[in-house]
Amino acid sequence: MSESDHSLGGYFAVHNRPPAYEGSDGHPYTVSVEIQQTGDLRSPFAGYLVFPRWAQTGVGIVGHVESDTLVEAKTRDEAEASLGGLSLHRVQELLEQAIERQRRDYGQQAGGDD
Repeated sequence: MSESDHSLGGYFAVHNRPPAYEGSDGHPYTVSVEIQQTGDLRSPFAGYLVFPRWAQTGVGIVGHVESDTLVEAKTRDEAEASLGGLSLHRVQELLEQAIERQRRDYGQQAGGDD
């Protein structure tokens, strides 16, 4: 990896594709930056990450997990820049948090841990 691709935005710029990760659940993931309008006049844009989960064969998306809202901003560009500045290591941590949250939520829905 070059020096400029240690951040999420840098990686996208250098490689023209999202970084790939293996989650602690054994599934392959990529990452997507998502920005939504909030309706809040002080911070009209909110950003978070979506992690598409790929089939073990690499052919097709079979699910996803997502981060909590990570940034609230006045402009879409500001939100994108903030998310783009995340280190790839931090993105991996956010993926693991999202996987763990899904495990907890799924366990509760399936009658597991309360």
